[in-house]
Amino acid sequence: MNSFLTFLTLLVMGLVVIVLIRGLFNMAKGGNSNTSNKLMQARVLLQALAVALIMLTLWLTGGGR
Repeated sequence: MNSFLTFLTLLVMGLVVIVLIRGLFNMAKGGNSNTSNKLMQARVLLQALAVALIMLTLWLTGGGR
């Protein structure tokens, strides 16, 4: 269970990086502002999910104690 949560957390964190980079490239090339907004919303949602998974993993493993 712990290795699954660790893998899932790393996967979500990787998705955050991908969405962030796509948003930066879209902004740099002067892309559609609607697309930038959707990417920002997706990034915030993924970051919240990543933080929740990190907290859950720490709670289940005893916080590294």
